[in-house]
Amino acid sequence: MKQFICFLILLLGTNIALWAQQKDGKVGTTVQNNKKSESESRLSIGGYGEAVYTRNLFSDKYLRYTDAKTYKNDESHGRFDLPHVVLWLGYDFGGGWTLGTEIEFEHGGTESAVEIEEEEAGEYESEIERGGEVALEQFWINKEWMNGKINLKMGHIIVPVGATNMYHMPTEFFTNYRPEGESTIMPCTWHETGVSLWGKVNKWRYELMFLPGLDSDRFGNQTWVANGAGSPYEFKIANSYAGAFRIDNFSIKNLRLSLSGYLGNSFKNTLSVTQNEKFKDVKGTVAIGAFDFCYDTRNFIVRGNFDYGHLSDSELITKYNMSMRNDSPSPKQAVASDAIAAGIEAGYNIFGLLNDEKLQHQKLYLFGRYEYYDSMHKTEGTVQDAAWCGRQRIATGLNYRPIKDIVLKGEYSIGLLDKAYNNEHSISIGVAYSGLFKR
Repeated sequence: MKQFICFLILLLGTNIALWAQQKDGKVGTTVQNNKKSESESRLSIGGYGEAVYTRNLFSDKYLRYTDAKTYKNDESHGRFDLPHVVLWLGYDFGGGWTLGTEIEFEHGGTESAVEIEEEEAGEYESEIERGGEVALEQFWINKEWMNGKINLKMGHIIVPVGATNMYHMPTEFFTNYRPEGESTIMPCTWHETGVSLWGKVNKWRYELMFLPGLDSDRFGNQTWVANGAGSPYEFKIANSYAGAFRIDNFSIKNLRLSLSGYLGNSFKNTLSVTQNEKFKDVKGTVAIGAFDFCYDTRNFIVRGNFDYGHLSDSELITKYNMSMRNDSPSPKQAVASDAIAAGIEAGYNIFGLLNDEKLQHQKLYLFGRYEYYDSMHKTEGTVQDAAWCGRQRIATGLNYRPIKDIVLKGEYSIGLLDKAYNNEHSISIGVAYSGLFKR
C-alpha cells in the first residue's frame, strides 16, 4: 500500500497526463507573442474516465463460436469494468514550445505482488491480484509557428486515423464503450512514437505523421491488425516504417468532415526476422483509409464513420504466424487480406423540447447506433474465413449530462451474427467524465 501511495504521488507530480484531445487537436494553452497574463497558468491538468456495468445475455464460453448450439441457452453473465481512466498534464514553456503527457489505466490497471507462501515450504510466489494495463499513451514536445498554422510534434503521439482515435473521450460517443467496429479492426487508442507535422489554416486542419510500422506477428482473425501496434518488448521495433495523415474540414457550420489514412509494411518488423527463403519477398503492407463526420447542433448530434483496410501477403503471413513457437507473442491465428467497419449514430436532446430554465444547462440524449464490421471481410488463398468475425450491431439508450463534463449512460445492444451463430444481447449502464481540472 505504501508503494502504491508513493507511486500515485510520483504520478501526480510528474506524469499526470493532459487534455490531449480538443476539437482543434491542440493541447494545453497557447503562447501569444511569448507573453502570459498573470492569471493564466502555463500548467494544464485534466483527465477522463469511465465506469461501466454490463449484463451480457449470452454465453461467455470461449467455444461459443465453434459449438454454437451447445451454448445457445447458457446463462447470462455480468461484469463491472473501468475501460479507461486517464490523467493528463501539459506545460507551456513559452516561445511556442509545449509539452503533453497522458497516462492511461485500462480496466483498472494492474496489481501484482511477491509473497512468501507458508504452505509451500516458504517459496516466493508472484501473484496477480487484478488484470488490466497501464500505458504511457502520450509524451511529446510541440513547437508552434505562425499562430498554429504549422506545428511540429515529436514523441509519443496519437495516430489520427479514424474517428475513434481522434475523438475518443467518453463524452464524444453515446455508447458505454468506444465504437466497436473501429476499435476491433485497428489499434484504439492508437499511439506510437514518431514525428507529426500539423496545423490549422482557416477552415482546415491537416496532419502528417511518420511512425514505425505495425508488427504482423500479432495480427489475428478477430482483431485484424489491431494488436500489431505497440510492443511486447521494452522497446518498439522499427525495421519497417509507416506514414499516416488526417484532413479535417469545418467549412459548413456545425459540421466536420474528415479523411484519414495509413500506409506501412509490417512483416519483418519483429524481434527475430526469419531467414527462410519462402518469406524473403513478403512485405505485409497495411493500407487503411477512413472517412468520418460529425454534425453537432444545439439539440441534435449525428456521427458516422467508414473504414476499409487491406493487408498484402496475408496468406503467407498466416502460415508464418501459425508456425511460430507457442511461447511467442503471436496469437497464431489466420489473418484476412481485407477488413471493414462502418457505423452511424444519432442522438436528440429531449430537454430541448422543454421550456424549463432549470434544464437549460442539462441534456438528455435519446440515441441510436448502427454498426457493421468484419475483421475477415476478405481472405486470400487457403486462409479460412471465420464467419463469426463479421456482424451487425444495433444499440439504443440514453445519455444524461447534468453538466458539460459528466455523462451517465444507459444502453441496450444486440450483435447480429451469421445464422450459424447466436446473437449477442447486452444491457449496460455507466458514468463517465472528461475535462480540464486546471489551466
